Amino acid sequence: MCGLSGELRFDSTPADAAAVRCMSEVLAPRGPDGSGEWARGPVALAHRRLAIIDLSDAGAQPMVDGEGADQLVAVFNGCIYNHHELRAELTARGHRFWSTSDTEVILKGYREWGADVVDHLVGMFAVVLHEVGSGRVVMARDRLGIKPLYVAETPGRVRFASSLPALVAAGDLDTSVDPVALHHYLSWHAVVPAPRTVLRGVRKLPPATVRVYETRSGSAAPTDRVYWQPSYERDPAKAGWSARDWEDAVEDALRTAVRRRLVADVPVGVLLSGGLDSSLIVGLLAEEGQTGLATFSIGFDAAGGREGDEFQYSDVIAAHYATDHHKIAVDAPTLVDALPHAVGAMSEPMVSHDVVAFDLLCEQVAKEIRVVQSGQGADEVFAGYHWYPPMADVPGAPGGGPDVAAATDRYARAFFDRGPDGPGGMSWLVSPGVLEGMLAEGGPDASRAFVAAHLGRPGAATAVDAALRLDTEVMLVDDPVKRVDNTSMAWGLEARVPFLDHDLVALAAQVPPELKLADGGKGVLKAIGRRTIPTEVIDRPKGYFPVPALTHLEGGVLDLVRDALTSDAARHRGLFSPAAVTALVDDPNGQLTPLKGNRLWQLGLLELWLQTHGVR
Repeated sequence: MCGLSGELRFDSTPADAAAVRCMSEVLAPRGPDGSGEWARGPVALAHRRLAIIDLSDAGAQPMVDGEGADQLVAVFNGCIYNHHELRAELTARGHRFWSTSDTEVILKGYREWGADVVDHLVGMFAVVLHEVGSGRVVMARDRLGIKPLYVAETPGRVRFASSLPALVAAGDLDTSVDPVALHHYLSWHAVVPAPRTVLRGVRKLPPATVRVYETRSGSAAPTDRVYWQPSYERDPAKAGWSARDWEDAVEDALRTAVRRRLVADVPVGVLLSGGLDSSLIVGLLAEEGQTGLATFSIGFDAAGGREGDEFQYSDVIAAHYATDHHKIAVDAPTLVDALPHAVGAMSEPMVSHDVVAFDLLCEQVAKEIRVVQSGQGADEVFAGYHWYPPMADVPGAPGGGPDVAAATDRYARAFFDRGPDGPGGMSWLVSPGVLEGMLAEGGPDASRAFVAAHLGRPGAATAVDAALRLDTEVMLVDDPVKRVDNTSMAWGLEARVPFLDHDLVALAAQVPPELKLADGGKGVLKAIGRRTIPTEVIDRPKGYFPVPALTHLEGGVLDLVRDALTSDAARHRGLFSPAAVTALVDDPNGQLTPLKGNRLWQLGLLELWLQTHGVR
């Protein structure tokens, strides 16, 4: 687990090692245990290490295998959970190892299988490999996009890094705001689907993608291959399965996922919110024989009539399994003081108040432990959100799959933060010049068009299936998963997400929607939970990491937002209509999104992020 960066040149100019070093310095919090650099001709690589597997110097990166023209170099961020099994297989095929690192397993696997090594990897990863002899550079990202990889292409040059701010720090980059990405940000709860980011000059490698650059070709044009895409249709071989059969299969896959994520040379704890998902992880770990498990929960002051903690539920699980439980209570002044760090930790602006919760939680957890499991992904994979049941009423299309127009309308009404027009709509909110760019580059409603295209793709039997696929491939990657990666790595903490085990996700995609929607949502998981954990954390109202002070803006948080949006930098940037900003600031809690987010916070957070990372 770590941060990686690098530069490739295609114009016979040596790579700029100083720029790569600059990016690496920004990534230092992701890897507090060591750093390394490698440069030769058109390629320069750098790495920041968080030592989790093979704590010795033999696991350091960039890692080099071979000599001369046969040399292969890798930088890797993540964890390969089946590295022991792959090592045994590769050893039987004649490969010899000098370390116990999973990085070396990737290198030897590449020698054996080439870019198809990704098909053999179980885990979370962003990896870049360089064949010195051929000049080829191969990038790959894990199937569910758990580990990030940002890319900036300019004529004759490609730079990449584990965070967007690292690329900004290296300079020579178009940092203007992408109007289509801004449309997504303001429509879709800050989700900006890959490959876009909020900045024109930076893109991100999509999940489940292998990209190949040929540095000797004279062109930076890459070739991409999507190497994994589960089917959201019913498997005829499982047509006779009962509800209990599906529950048993999912439970077995989840147990395997949790067990896989115990692979480490350091202890593994759990982020325990007190909800079904994290409680299930604790219960399954206990059944695996884990005792004295370290668990961590966080709570906040109430604000605007909303409670700020769920300790009553996490306490039940901690007591039931006798965990080494840590409760972290955060008051309002501490929250305000923590906001600058949380914003600085964001690779991209994220409006979810969970980001601040996770940042504060990870700060404390990192003082006790270096690896945790977390429950992110269960809602998107097993239909836990309120917008999935209405999708069940969407009719099918004559040629199969859902009626795309009806499915898009149902999804957008439930989830989108605003439409293009009307009070609070896009034409009211953004400045005329920005609106013109949105229309020119993305059409009348870029976000709705994106959703319609995704929902209409083949491979999803019903509207529920299509919505789950959309959320798993896009929303999950660029909101909950990114949130966990950014905030944990900002404190040198590795977070693992068993609900995003790719075998579990592929199985869940085949589960009939009615079983997932049962019992108020996540019916399959609740049925499994009733066999494993106390029922009071199952039969409870659905909760989130509540941070009331970011929904009901007042005091220091409101001051930060007001100052950011009325600053000279914001006025010069000119993203938003001055009249809209004034109206929102004058009534800071008067407009909430369908998901109960604060619309003023959306604007303020974006401007705070741009200013924090020096984007002019």
